[in-house]
Amino acid sequence: MFDQEIVMDSLLKIRKAIETIEERSAVISDLNALLCTPNGMMRIDAICMNLIALGEAVKGLDKQTHGELLPKYPEVYWSGVMRMRDKIAHHYFEIDTDVVFRTIQEDIPQMKVVVDKIIYDLNEK
Repeated sequence: MFDQEIVMDSLLKIRKAIETIEERSAVISDLNALLCTPNGMMRIDAICMNLIALGEAVKGLDKQTHGELLPKYPEVYWSGVMRMRDKIAHHYFEIDTDVVFRTIQEDIPQMKVVVDKIIYDLNEK
């Protein structure tokens, strides 16, 4: 069993990182908007920083729940979230911006839905 209050705090941090990523990427229509302007490059830096925070929080959540919670929600590729964090943090100059852009467009919205479901499910217990 795990401490639900600590887990809920981690989930809220994850939710906040997702919201920040969505906010920072809201004006980005395509990959060129990220790569071809100084403003776009600042946004990609900010987004990557929040992807690191997101991955770190997911790692912490998995540890807090002894690996029992996240597998119940397979709609998100949790190990990929954690690996992306490691890649950005340790190999920043090797970041594939195509992958980051696809993550923003495709994975982050799905993750938000799933995190909200986890929060709801834990509140129902």
